[in-house]
Amino acid sequence: DDREDTGVIEALLARLNEYRLPRLLELKERVDRGEAIGDNDVQLLERVLDDGREIEPLIARNPKVQSVYAQVTALHAEITAKAVENEQKPKT
Repeated sequence: DDREDTGVIEALLARLNEYRLPRLLELKERVDRGEAIGDNDVQLLERVLDDGREIEPLIARNPKVQSVYAQVTALHAEITAKAVENEQKPKT
């Protein structure tokens, strides 16, 4: 049902804008500075990944939100790659 999808999408976008995205952007800034991530950061990344998996069918049915989904997925990948890179750097 399109109305049900719309309600779910609105709730997901609100959660993304209010909670997930600000934390992801702050985390991106930190890893870009070379900082290691902590347990809470890993939990956030896992929740975002789990959320993404759960909503894939919803995203597939609603092309209007696919670009937002793709951008969040790309941000997640950038953060994860940089965090791994930071962990592999020799400690000084």
